[in-house]
Amino acid sequence: MVEELVIAVIAAVCACGLYAMAAARVVRQYERGVVFRLGRLQEGIRGPGFTTILPFVDKLHKVNLQIVTMPVPAQDGITRDNVTVRVDAVIYFKVVDAAEALVRVEDYRFAVSQMAQTSLRSIIGKSDLDDLLSNREKLNQGLELMIDSPAIGWGVQIDRVEIKDVSLPETMKRSMARQAEADRERRARVINADAELQASKKLAEAAKEMSGQPAALQLRLLQTVVAVAAEKNSTLVLPFPVELLRFLERATPAEAVQAVQAVSGAVQAAPSPPADQSPAAAATDGADAADAVEPGAPDAVEPGAPDLAVPGLTTRPKVSSVPTTSSPMPAPPLEEEPQKRQDAQPV
Repeated sequence: MVEELVIAVIAAVCACGLYAMAAARVVRQYERGVVFRLGRLQEGIRGPGFTTILPFVDKLHKVNLQIVTMPVPAQDGITRDNVTVRVDAVIYFKVVDAAEALVRVEDYRFAVSQMAQTSLRSIIGKSDLDDLLSNREKLNQGLELMIDSPAIGWGVQIDRVEIKDVSLPETMKRSMARQAEADRERRARVINADAELQASKKLAEAAKEMSGQPAALQLRLLQTVVAVAAEKNSTLVLPFPVELLRFLERATPAEAVQAVQAVSGAVQAAPSPPADQSPAAAATDGADAADAVEPGAPDAVEPGAPDLAVPGLTTRPKVSSVPTTSSPMPAPPLEEEPQKRQDAQPV
């Protein structure tokens, strides 16, 4: 009798243990439990921790409430400006109502994926290529609203949608590259022209300042020579401006007067040729006298030539010209005709 009682107690304990094992459930912190009793949804949502159900009567479904990252397959489409593109995206969503996610839709993950693909194709057809490349934030917001509208009835909340990549045909890439290059070249030319305009204004101001101070032009010329010589060039081409000559002329008027007076005295002191001297010798002596004049002196004034105004000189110097006579050259003897010369020969 005692043995039978002990066996019964042991059996009851084992049965209770088996029942507890069949009824015990553990729900994690990021999950929620939905209980169906005989196929009917129970009102209470089991929270995280330890919970029990009726074995063979209740069925517990655990729903993950974490944010799900789901890539959207690339979709081919034609934009509003007739450009073929291939766009892929990524969607972030989470379940906010575990019971609705299980009851309203068969597989909420698959439903969200299909809705994202159709919405992405619709966005491609409504947008331009420039919007897909540069205005993605606006497109992301529109795509999020299109997916979130039906998903809210499934107990799913769309957190955000991002367009990940836009693939263009090779021809379109080359066209865009040429367009970008042309735009950069246009901006470079505009900037260069603006720089030239500013430089010309500054040069005009500098020329205006130098016109008031002629010595500044000479100093600038010397600076240019120093800058060119620093490059170790073997050949130096130095322009000599007329303004510098005018400055030197105004700076030394007394020296110019002395040079003209020296030339005039040398011409007046030149001796006249003797009577028996040939005209050619007289011309030669005149040329030697002209060469004897010191370098830098002006040439003799010919009759009828205009007066040359020399600063500091009040009277025009008297310059005597060397007389030259031209005599006709003797004509060469004419050659006799061949017939007459033959007649003159002895027979």
